[in-house]
Amino acid sequence: MPEPDGKILVPFCIESSLSGVGRNVGRDSVLWYERDFVIPRKWKQHTLLHFDAVDWKAEVWLNGKQLKTHTGGYTRFSYDITPFLVPGKQHLVVKVTDGTDNDMQPRGKQVTNPQSIWYTSVTGIWQSVWIEPVADAYISGYYAETTLGGDIKLSTSIVGEADNVFYRLLPDGGGDCIAEASCTAGDEVVFHIDNPEFWSPETPYLYGLEIGLVKDGHKVDLIKGYTAIRQSSEVRDAAGYRRIGLNGKPYFQFGPLDQGWWPDGLYTAPTDQALKFDIVKTKDFGYNMIRKHIKVEPERWYYWCDRLGICVWQDMPSVAENIHVPKEDPNKQWGQYAYDTGWDYPLSGEAKDNYYKEWKEIMLQLRNHPSIVVWVPFNEGWGQFDTEAVVDYTREIDSTRLINSASGGNSVMCGDILDSHNYPRPIMKFRSNGAQIDVLGEYGGIGLALPGHLWQEDNNWGYKGLCKDSEELLDKYARYADMFIPEILSGVSAGVYTQTTDVEGEVNGLMTYDRKVVKMDEQALRAVNEKVISTLNHE
Repeated sequence: MPEPDGKILVPFCIESSLSGVGRNVGRDSVLWYERDFVIPRKWKQHTLLHFDAVDWKAEVWLNGKQLKTHTGGYTRFSYDITPFLVPGKQHLVVKVTDGTDNDMQPRGKQVTNPQSIWYTSVTGIWQSVWIEPVADAYISGYYAETTLGGDIKLSTSIVGEADNVFYRLLPDGGGDCIAEASCTAGDEVVFHIDNPEFWSPETPYLYGLEIGLVKDGHKVDLIKGYTAIRQSSEVRDAAGYRRIGLNGKPYFQFGPLDQGWWPDGLYTAPTDQALKFDIVKTKDFGYNMIRKHIKVEPERWYYWCDRLGICVWQDMPSVAENIHVPKEDPNKQWGQYAYDTGWDYPLSGEAKDNYYKEWKEIMLQLRNHPSIVVWVPFNEGWGQFDTEAVVDYTREIDSTRLINSASGGNSVMCGDILDSHNYPRPIMKFRSNGAQIDVLGEYGGIGLALPGHLWQEDNNWGYKGLCKDSEELLDKYARYADMFIPEILSGVSAGVYTQTTDVEGEVNGLMTYDRKVVKMDEQALRAVNEKVISTLNHE
């Protein structure tokens, strides 16, 4: 590797100010990391090296030996580095290449030249890197699947040879064990609970889990986790409309579009409390849902959603933007007004493979989080391709959640949801006429620029211009809410308002980019949102 240019603070991407560097890398350059570390002497068996997320291609060497290369900017990967350890200091080298907007890799809103709704690129390590000791046999993960009847089915992934797995189910907050069982390694157990507690945003009840591994009569590994009993499904209301259902009942979901960007850390929140803060404020504002917009967060974010209680629609980060065609072209590539009227993006086979690989990894990594109730494979036709096949693939990986095939994108009769985007008013561009669940996946975007809290002094924008002050913003927000209620009564099952915070030049957030100012009176905002939600959720 070349001579070092300086130090970088991990886990912040090199473009961020918190990294201590603040430098763009670009698709034609390479980012190198190196670090020495020491393994504690008491670690006698195996050592694992974990990367929680590196954007995008990571080649790793330890003590001069190359480990397996990983591609994908949003999922974790690990190595058993035991065979590569040497006495004393260990020397770690990571080489990162990142094409960003090369139409080859999932990258969400990152672009080389940020402007408008496109933001600063993120390169390299942006989540934690850590090591841990494990035994010859250890638990690498678990999966919980639940039913409203009170069944909790548990299975465990194991590395190495073991005899038995034991499970303990605990009440939320701790206390006496509810149930325990053991099985042969590789099998599964099912607990049945009479009168189970259901998870919802109003009552986010989490059952605690302890899972242990036994070999030759000795406990060799123990992990702690949690699960919840909740069901995300389609239901019919009294009027016969298809609705998003939570725990078997119609449940209107209303929340902000959440980009997950930070002025100092870009993709990475500066602290865990900061990561939690956005969710707390979203709940304070009276919402019960977040659409996590074409980004995947650290798992700690999903833990807070589980723990605090808020529904999550999880987007897949897009590979590309829309197709750029002349305005006079009669063959519109973005099918927003009727089914089967848009174009597929002309992705290469390699780009499609990258999409499928990372989407599968994202779903498998996040599927234990009860807060996630909807998968969203595509947004607004950005890199959208083979929609029916992608929906089938999504269903094959996880059939326990609703699928919103293309939020505001090229509408195709597949998946569970028809999703329309409209700015600024909350009006559906067209309906499914009862064939799918109808939702308004984006609207609003009302802008207010507050001096002293801006990413840039000029060229700040919101949809349809900017408000002059907080009172005008609240007035418009409330008028749009009143406009939305007839849509809900006539069958619309969810709404997503743009957006949680300002992001770079976008000043249409409920909060400023630095999170220091809530732009509307909070009590008034909450009252408006509760009025919207109560249109359907009367109980």
